[in-house]
Amino acid sequence: SVLPSVTATLVSKANASGNQEDLQDAVCQALLVGFGISLVGTALMLLYPEKILSAVLKPGSPALQYAKPYLFIRAFAFLPSLVSLIGFSAFRGTLDTSTPLKISATSNIFNAILDPILMFTLAMGVPGAALATLGAEIISASSFFVLMLKCKMIRWSKLLRLPSWSQLKPLLEGGAALQLRNVSLNLTFLAVARVTQSLDDTGVAAAAHALAIQVFQLGGVVLLALSVVAQTVVPNELIEKVDATTGKRTGGKRAAKNVVNRLMSWGFILGVGLGALQLLLLPVLRKSSPLEEVRQAAVIPSILGSVYQIMNGLVFIGEGVMVGCGNFMQLSLSTVVATIAALISLKTLPNMFGLTGVWMSFGVFNIFRLGGVWLHQTRIGPLSEKALAAS
Repeated sequence: SVLPSVTATLVSKANASGNQEDLQDAVCQALLVGFGISLVGTALMLLYPEKILSAVLKPGSPALQYAKPYLFIRAFAFLPSLVSLIGFSAFRGTLDTSTPLKISATSNIFNAILDPILMFTLAMGVPGAALATLGAEIISASSFFVLMLKCKMIRWSKLLRLPSWSQLKPLLEGGAALQLRNVSLNLTFLAVARVTQSLDDTGVAAAAHALAIQVFQLGGVVLLALSVVAQTVVPNELIEKVDATTGKRTGGKRAAKNVVNRLMSWGFILGVGLGALQLLLLPVLRKSSPLEEVRQAAVIPSILGSVYQIMNGLVFIGEGVMVGCGNFMQLSLSTVVATIAALISLKTLPNMFGLTGVWMSFGVFNIFRLGGVWLHQTRIGPLSEKALAAS
């Protein structure tokens, strides 16, 4: 959902300025909007499962018999999942990262314990996995909701009252812009999945792609975490603060620019380091599949995924900076352009290079996203040198 990103930015600004009312408004409004979105999303998944799954699976695909019952159960996790995401963003906006970590760890441990019990001991199979995840989502959502009440991030009076348009406008405008980005991202990933599934009927390409994704995510998770840090730290630093005792001023645009420069430097360093680490671990990771043809097909995509971490370090943090600055539309338009480039690549490169062509299209996608980050930080963003000189 787009709500967590916008909520984290609004909460961070309110927290930095010490405005508890604005903080509560941001969280309560996000929960109200999330409730409406979850009702619509759950209804669509329950009423039209075939149409939703057709975005990934071909009609008559053997996987449909497993996907439909899984989707039916997971549909009920829409609301608790949104509550958890909004709760996570609310605590993140106040620079409290330990509370979400504890809740996530607890719910994931519960999920890990319940998965094998439901799937194998009780012989429920795929629906058992869905039930375990649903249970974990409910535990996570309940924990976040109770703690937000305890920390006075939300109030029942605001949750049960319809907000005014002036209160909802920043959330909806930012959410609409980021929704465009999410649609573009999902379109790209769905196109990747569909092209990969169509490469062969044996399942080798799909299995090799999954193996390469594991390699890609090894470092991507770390770099994505830095993106989340940028979304929180940058808006907090943008607010100029005055120490009541010393009168010393801190924060502001120039201070935020310095933070951005440090984050981008760390993104590049970590991208290079994690990419190199993935290349070193490739022989170990390839052993995760017992099939030689799958291991061979995953070699070049895994190498490309490792090299792409250099770009990922800059792209993920740069896009996090855009969110932190509240430049949601710039980020969305940049992603739309990157998606168009990726879709054109997916029409041509896989026909020439197979699965490697799919991963080359990933590279095209990230190159265009990096171009958007460069434009934002050097030409059109509020923290570009031109904008800073003007202010």
